[in-house]
Amino acid sequence: MNEFMKLAKEEAIKGITNHDGGPFGAVIVKNGRVISKGHNEVLQKHNPVLHAEIVAIMQACEVLNTSDLTDCILYTSCEPCPMCLSAIIWANITNVYYACTKKDAASIGFRDDDIYEFIKGHNEMLNLQELNREDCLEVMQKYQNDGGKLY
Repeated sequence: MNEFMKLAKEEAIKGITNHDGGPFGAVIVKNGRVISKGHNEVLQKHNPVLHAEIVAIMQACEVLNTSDLTDCILYTSCEPCPMCLSAIIWANITNVYYACTKKDAASIGFRDDDIYEFIKGHNEMLNLQELNREDCLEVMQKYQNDGGKLY
């Protein structure tokens, strides 16, 4: 077994043993060195966004003192959900290795597929509507005019 995937698996086991959350673990590596590890903490911290990948990304950013994780590699015990995929992309991580699939997660009750279907426009699980665009557009224009940094 890949040494970094083994660490991700161990994080997943740690999380379920401690009843922190679902069976998910993640490790971020840079230049062959482990930067951070994380497991699902949704139940322990009562926070639905604390998936293993998010926890590992937050820790890696803190360790490296940056929001840009270019040149880092993510190893995760399960294929990332849409939220985690977005965080991975925002962090500029371009290499991700996963073990279990989203179908494996669905088979034990996780609902990633519902979110994928919503993104495709095939599911109405959420009422998403534009409101007061013109009033808030000036904030974006101010950011751009003030030379706001893109990330």
